[in-house]
Amino acid sequence: MLPRAMKWRTIALLGAAGYGAYRTAQRLGTPEGVVPLQPFTPARLAGRWYELARIDHAWQQGLVATTFDYVPEPGGAVRVLQRGYSQGARRWRQARGSLRPLHGAPLAHGQLSFLWPLRTSHIVFALDDDGQHALVCGPTHNDLWVLSRTPGVKAATRAALLQQARDAGFDTQRLHWVDQRRNTGAGWR
Repeated sequence: MLPRAMKWRTIALLGAAGYGAYRTAQRLGTPEGVVPLQPFTPARLAGRWYELARIDHAWQQGLVATTFDYVPEPGGAVRVLQRGYSQGARRWRQARGSLRPLHGAPLAHGQLSFLWPLRTSHIVFALDDDGQHALVCGPTHNDLWVLSRTPGVKAATRAALLQQARDAGFDTQRLHWVDQRRNTGAGWR
């Protein structure tokens, strides 16, 4: 049996380690050069978005025909459904998450969680006037998504989006362009 002082020390160390692990799971920063959109309302984000390009991450590798559906909920949160087709597994994969305002900030800089207690920044920093194309990033320059209301984009619009991303400090050479043929009806099934 441990002496009383050692028990409390062990409990304190375990608590500190648990808190440290929890804080490590919170990636809520803003990359240098990125400014969240102002003003911004959840209605501008609502609906289906096609992922045109992304800086690839392990959980998204091999996914094509990727979409994000944003559904505003009462209280200011937004339900997020990310869906993509895994060519390796030959099946659809999806993840459900919640996007909430961060520290009273407008939703253009929110915290996105697909799995508790993991949370990460979700920052909308570019959205064209007609709400058809957006640039979204995470807490670092390693997280970037180019989104569109349609599965394709005109060359001039693509160039403008890439320039906006470069101006915000992103290396657009790292972008992986997503095959959206499954969402257009043209191509394979």
